[in-house]
This record gives sequence, C-alpha cells and structure tokens, in this order.
Amino acid sequence: MIYADNAATTKLSHTVIQSMLSCMEENWGNPSSLYHFGQKTAEAVNAARERVAACIGAMPDEIYFTSGGSESDNQAIISAAKNGERNGKKHIVSSAFEHHAVLHPLKKLEKEGFEIELLPVHENGMIDPEQISQAIREDTCLVSIMYANNEIGSILPIEKIGAICREKKIPFHTDAVQAVGHLPIDVQKQNIDLLSLSAHKFHGPKGIGALYARRGIFLTNLIEGGAQERGKRSGTENVPAIIGMTIALEDSCRHMEEHTKKLLALRTQLIEGLSKIPHAALNGSVQHRLPGNVSFCFEGIEGESLLLLLDDKGICASSGSACTSGSLDPSHVLLAIGRPHEIAHGSLRLSLDAENTKEDVEQILKAVPEVVEYLRNISPLWKDKQNGKRAFIL
Repeated sequence: MIYADNAATTKLSHTVIQSMLSCMEENWGNPSSLYHFGQKTAEAVNAARERVAACIGAMPDEIYFTSGGSESDNQAIISAAKNGERNGKKHIVSSAFEHHAVLHPLKKLEKEGFEIELLPVHENGMIDPEQISQAIREDTCLVSIMYANNEIGSILPIEKIGAICREKKIPFHTDAVQAVGHLPIDVQKQNIDLLSLSAHKFHGPKGIGALYARRGIFLTNLIEGGAQERGKRSGTENVPAIIGMTIALEDSCRHMEEHTKKLLALRTQLIEGLSKIPHAALNGSVQHRLPGNVSFCFEGIEGESLLLLLDDKGICASSGSACTSGSLDPSHVLLAIGRPHEIAHGSLRLSLDAENTKEDVEQILKAVPEVVEYLRNISPLWKDKQNGKRAFIL
C-alpha cells in the first residue's frame, strides 16, 4: 500500500511512540498537583513548552497547548476580534481559500456584526502582499492568512504580509498547520503575532496542537473551568501527547533540509509525469508550493471515483481537504483559484512524505493515467467532448 495523503495526517514515528509510552509510565501525575508526581509532570510540560517555542523562534510563555489546529485557529481569531471590538474595530481581512477552521469562525463573527473581507486568490494560488496593504483600514482588527494551503500547497509570502501588518499595527495570524515541521519558521523575523499548529501533520499524535500568541496579545478563553495554560485553556494537560508533539517537531526540524531535498525530487517526477495526461492541469504555484504537495485536476472525471479506484490499486490519496472529504461539493479552494465546478470535481491531491520512494511515484504514475482513462471511457460527458458536442476546458 502506498500512502500519499500526508497532508491529511502523518504516521506516528517510532521515536514519538516510544516517548509517549515512556511518558505514560513515568510522568502520569496531574501537572496541577503540588506533590512529587504532579510537579515532575509539570516540569516535563514546561520543558516541552520551551522546546516547541525554540522550533519556531518564540518564547516559552508565548506557547499555549491546545487540542489541535482548529482550536488554535478559533482561539486566535476570536481573541483578536474581541480585542478589536473593545477598541471599536470590527473589520477582519482574510482570504477566500483559508481552511474551514478559519472561515467558519469568521462566518460566526460576521453574524455578530463584524465585517469580514475575504481577499481573492490568484490563479496560481497566491496572494499579493499589496492586496493586504490595500485592504487594511482604520477599523481593521485582524489579518489572518494561511502560511501554506492545505489542498494546493501554495506557500504564501508570510514575511512580507507580516511586515505590512506590523507597520500598520494590525495583529497578524497565520494558520501554519501545513507548514510547521516542513518549512523554516521564525515568528519574530516573520512578524507573526498569532500562529496555529497541529502535531499530526508532522508525525506527532492527533488531538494535540499549539497556539503561539505574541506577548501582549490578550487571549479570549474558549474553554472555562481551570487555571491550566496560564488560565487561557482549561482542562488537564494531555501530557503524553504534548511530549509526543515536541519530539515529532524537533525531529522534523532537525531533518527538514534533507527531507525537503528528497521530496522536491519526488514532487518534480510526479508533476512531470501527471502533466503528460491530456486535459490535466496542476493546481497552485509551481515554485512556491510545499515540498511534498501535488494537486491536479483531470477533466471529465469525478474525484470520488478516482480515489476509490486508486485505493483498489493500493494508493491512498485525497481529492482535497480531509475535513471535507465526505462532501460532494467542489473544493472551495479550487473554486477560489478559478477552476469551474466541472473541473474542480475532478481533483486529486497527492501529498508525499520522506518515507515515500521513487518506486512509489513510479507506481502512482502508472496507476493514475490508467484510472483516468478508464473513467473517461465510461463517461457520456467525455464522449460528448470527444465528439465535439461539448468544448474542452483544460
């Protein structure tokens, strides 16, 4: 079986599993307790906080452990919105192809009287920093732009956007769930005020993540009931998961350069091979994309059928975001970059990991054209296109 859906989730590394097992045996106390077992566990959590902070250029007291990227996104956005509201500012700038963990809280805030401005995305999946500069107003309380898109892999010009926001004194949040552990990040140099990350995207456990919040930014509590995380996130800490995330993040950062080099070679091979399929198109930027991300649209097919037939051939892939894989609606990301509904339905996302091999890519390049051809041959729509009754789009 070839696993090529690492953007959805990654496999727990053996090192992470061992660290979590060790933690469950040795640091099982409640970190809030004053006796030895509790304080020993609290020390482990504090050490993990320091190590996570070091990986992204932050200070330990700027890291808050959460249940994952969605919670971190929600807390960052709601906190910035409430801070702005207290100062009479209720305008928020974001983009049309953000993850739903950003778009949904924005929609909720819109119902509460906030004005949400979703910037259009270029065909190559990029946003020009000048768009941000022009969108910011006197009453803007937040700019939230993702670091790298989860479906088409586009890497946004975060440092330039951050510099604009810092100059205009506007809080800047980035959903970096797809970037952390895969791209070099320094929140200080990149002028990032709020950043979300999730462990299961870099071989850590599910259900654990973190929110970076620059000193001076007041956080609104989403969960009440205790004094954990300096009073900003109640609930007894999931210590084994915190330790596992820390080990996974450090390991990913340590091997980032060598993994990137390998993935770029595999990605290039995959893109070149899939580009040979007639009436196919790469989604997103060729240069500015995540090392392991390959996203294509194939005219004349349905993505769901493509995935099922690839699964029969031993290939695990995705048609887009895992959070919307159960929906028959076309990807909002692909629609945002200008793909027509008909084309957006025929999408395929392959997200590779350093464990993937050249042989894996060769098998994928054998299977995908076969499945695409099979699906087109049984499609009345495709026959109409071939007979000239319908025009080709790609």
